[in-house]
Amino acid sequence: MVNAIDFSMDQLAGANLDARIAANAEDAFRFLERLVAEPSVVGAEQSAQEVLADELAGLGFEIERLPIPSGIAAVPHAGVPLCSYDGRYDLVARRSGAAGRPSLLLNGHIDVVPAEEPGQWTTPPFAPNRRDGWLYGRGAGDMKCGFAMGVLAIRSLLDVAPDAISGPLTVLAAIEEECTGNGSLAAAEQGILADAVILLEPTDLDLLLGGVGILWLEVTVTGRAAHAEAVGSAVNAIEAAFPLIAALRQFEDELNATEHDPRIVGTDRPYVVNVGRFAGGDWGSSVPAVARFEVRVGFPWTWTAARAEASVRERLAQAARGDAWLAANQPTVRASGFRAEGYDLPADAPLAQLLGAAHRAAHGSDPRTTVMGTTTDARTYINRYGTPAICYGPRTTQIHGIDEGVELASIVAGARTLARFIAAWYARPKGTA
Repeated sequence: MVNAIDFSMDQLAGANLDARIAANAEDAFRFLERLVAEPSVVGAEQSAQEVLADELAGLGFEIERLPIPSGIAAVPHAGVPLCSYDGRYDLVARRSGAAGRPSLLLNGHIDVVPAEEPGQWTTPPFAPNRRDGWLYGRGAGDMKCGFAMGVLAIRSLLDVAPDAISGPLTVLAAIEEECTGNGSLAAAEQGILADAVILLEPTDLDLLLGGVGILWLEVTVTGRAAHAEAVGSAVNAIEAAFPLIAALRQFEDELNATEHDPRIVGTDRPYVVNVGRFAGGDWGSSVPAVARFEVRVGFPWTWTAARAEASVRERLAQAARGDAWLAANQPTVRASGFRAEGYDLPADAPLAQLLGAAHRAAHGSDPRTTVMGTTTDARTYINRYGTPAICYGPRTTQIHGIDEGVELASIVAGARTLARFIAAWYARPKGTA
């Protein structure tokens, strides 16, 4: 590892890599603005994919639009699709390399979460805005900034040392990272793999090594509809859902009290149960007959998704048995979206060591290593394919929130690390990761 880093640093020192990255930064920022301007929420990813395709084609990559198989949900580790895959695709960009050289995959996701309450944003969420050294907009942080960092690193490295990328390099822009993970899974199932994977997720320039499990469920509660004044004969489905939500909150408390993960620092509640959507009723003067809510459940990385789902279903059933109405009118529970198990890359894994050395060479200090109370597509490569995968990316703010943004200087800083890592990666003999 050290020899590879030393070789790449000696090779690049005279080429003035950092100066080239700084010179190319404005082009990367403008590219990011074009990406953010495309509202690539789930089901509408294509326009942003084409912006990325144009950028990568300009760097000499061959472009492929990879369909998502309709049966992907049946593959182990898949999530439950939220909508049809017709007309949707992963974007795969490839640069070929010499036989016998290591291969590398840079993974990112093109989908973004919806921008709730756009009127609360300082500027419209899909109108990228720069101020005070940050670029704001939905997806600027999670995670289109990663594509900007990757493009900046690759462009600058090709400018100063085009022979440094001597092996196969693939960039994957996956769909549905935010809800199922089926985009990266579908690509991997179709052979889009490499010796190692760098996921360009926002990590504040830390090395993100692992995450907890994530499960999505949809719960439907029925009531008895009536005019609001006939409350004595009615059952409000919205209010009937409250004991179930309370039971889930108790489940969260107990899980965090009993399941300790020594990898996770900085929080004593890594397993969050979040009610993310709630719908019920259709008229203010009518008692609603149906209420439906969607819940996201974090669970320990040592659990299977099946165990987590069974535990949540049992907790909901227990709460229903304790309520007269729900005991006679059982709520229904449906899997929806994530069925993601936790994952872990050891801190001493060769990939983590090499990326850490590249960061140290670029910045003069060691990066922090972290594990999150959420997940990334790294789990697909580690859990299903045994491929080392790690996340590294820029510094961001308000992910999934109002005024989401990315620190522009951190895109440049991350590109300095990534360019060094890529050069060092291809300086190694194949099979030494």
